[in-house]
Amino acid sequence: MGPEPQETRSSARGGIGTALIALGANVPRPGRTLRETLEAALSDLAAGEAPVRAVSRFYRTPCFPAGAGPDYVNAAAVLEWDGPPRGLLDLLHAVERAHGRERVRRWGRRTLDLDLLALGDAVLPDRATFEAWRALPPVAQSEEAPGELILPHPRMHERAFVLVPLAEVAPGWVHPVLGADVAQLCRALPDDLRSEVVPL
Repeated sequence: MGPEPQETRSSARGGIGTALIALGANVPRPGRTLRETLEAALSDLAAGEAPVRAVSRFYRTPCFPAGAGPDYVNAAAVLEWDGPPRGLLDLLHAVERAHGRERVRRWGRRTLDLDLLALGDAVLPDRATFEAWRALPPVAQSEEAPGELILPHPRMHERAFVLVPLAEVAPGWVHPVLGADVAQLCRALPDDLRSEVVPL
């Protein structure tokens, strides 16, 4: 086996400790709104050694995929992280569990969803694996999940509910494979998809 992949400095908004995450929820917990769940998750992340440097507005968005459940509340955030990528993913999953998340069905209803979108300009585990997941056909996307961390998130550039909030907090972050920044990726989305992401 070769050496572990090395992260490199980002060409925008910080270095290897800059993490971009997407937050979402569409199943309220007892006595708490969806927005309150996201706010509580951000507090938990800050307490778990991932300082929150910026948070977007909160948005109402259609459930993805269509018909799979009620609308979501979504947001995006910029965190600081100095540990290994897997450590941050483990932290995100721990916060999800603390807020009632159960991983039963892919793209199922969720009390909390925390997606690690990017960490600096790291491409993990390697460019070929990233490209394979980016090219996965839509039907396979709903059935298959990677067994390892893929960065950047291979679907982030296609999703308005990710890019619209992310453009508020990290518009200049450059996708290390696609070569476009978040603002450009967001503008490239169809107007009808962007219009579905409505500020609360």
